[in-house]
Amino acid sequence: MKRILLALSLLTPALAGAQDLRHPWTLRECLDWALEHNLTVKQSELNVTQQEIQTNTAENSWLPNLSGSVNESLNFGRGLTADNTYTSANTTSTGFSIGGSMNLFDGLATPNNIALSRLNLEAATADLERARDDIRVAVAKAYVQVLYDYEIVDVAHKQIELDDAQVARLEAMAANGKAAQADVSQQKATRAQSGVTLVQAENNLRLALLDLGQLLDFSSSEGFSIERPVVEVDEILLDLPERIYADAVEVRPAIRAEEIRLKGRERSLKIAQAAQYPSLNLSGGVGTNYYTTSNAAYPQDKFFDQLSHNFSPYIGISLSVPIFTKFQTRNNIRIARLNQDLQQIQLDKARQSLYKEIQQAWNNAMAAQAKYHSSAEASTAAEDAFRLVQAKYENGKASITEFNESRNRLLKTESDRVQATYEYLFQSRLLDFYRGSALEL
Repeated sequence: MKRILLALSLLTPALAGAQDLRHPWTLRECLDWALEHNLTVKQSELNVTQQEIQTNTAENSWLPNLSGSVNESLNFGRGLTADNTYTSANTTSTGFSIGGSMNLFDGLATPNNIALSRLNLEAATADLERARDDIRVAVAKAYVQVLYDYEIVDVAHKQIELDDAQVARLEAMAANGKAAQADVSQQKATRAQSGVTLVQAENNLRLALLDLGQLLDFSSSEGFSIERPVVEVDEILLDLPERIYADAVEVRPAIRAEEIRLKGRERSLKIAQAAQYPSLNLSGGVGTNYYTTSNAAYPQDKFFDQLSHNFSPYIGISLSVPIFTKFQTRNNIRIARLNQDLQQIQLDKARQSLYKEIQQAWNNAMAAQAKYHSSAEASTAAEDAFRLVQAKYENGKASITEFNESRNRLLKTESDRVQATYEYLFQSRLLDFYRGSALEL
């Protein structure tokens, strides 16, 4: 029995997908897990590995080719003998050769191919970092949404507590004849509505946790929760979008990838132009063969003697000059130039998109900051007003309708304050992230 329990205890983590949901997860843990398990990130990592192999292949293209061959032929009837004469006899020929070739000059296509492959590797690495940044932003946004939903659930619980206290107070007063039963029923209805609000808030929290768990590629989000850090809104002066963009354009991997690809297009143009130049190739090798014949009139040497006698090394050099290629070279050069222009447009679009994202984040942060200040003031004023109305209500100088209206205003301002707090927190941290800082709350 002990062995069975031990086996189950060892097997449980594997069945759970190696994810420990027994404790609340911090943002750092969520980010680390996502970067390790996200499928898009894994795909980008494989692309980098693939490009590394292609780069290695390009770098080795300077090396000579070397190959060996063995051939065997049988001739029936009239055939060639070992002394290079023909006779009416069956003959066999066995040949051995090894040879190689080496490119000496190809219009600089080879070094440009190597440079292009290295640039493609840099671009793939930048794409990998961009994929990591995308998942970082998505996880941080989902994490902040969960924190917001936690706060809304707390506000809903606070609403329930106020309603419960008032229901209990009115029931006691009604028992003593100091309150009408209609007031008790009205407050119970308000309490029931608060229960509906709480159920909706808890459902929103579960959905937010599910969204975050799906971003983390959890096999199951059951029991998943996050740590609720103490959030303080920094009274920072947001820099201008132009300055943020000037920093971001130097460090964002999406921009760097497009810049690298533009350099790659320049290399592709040089590769296309290389076809206009002559190419020079060096070749060399050795070969030998062995003959046998069925005609006894022709004596034949032994196997190794023939291999030695027929041994023939060779070396050669060839020059190929392009004269007319049916305009293929010209059109390839034109296409390479068009691709270069297209890549320049792609780079400009990436920069434009980055600037728009920064502008949107900056405007959202400014709006959230203003909303935070106004909602904080409104929440303080609403709390003071609620206490006054509550005191009046408990002394019979305010109606239950006035009490509930004041309570609703208080809870609404608290909800607005919480929303503005987390919106400003995320947008301001996002602006820092654009400039190269880590995503932290």
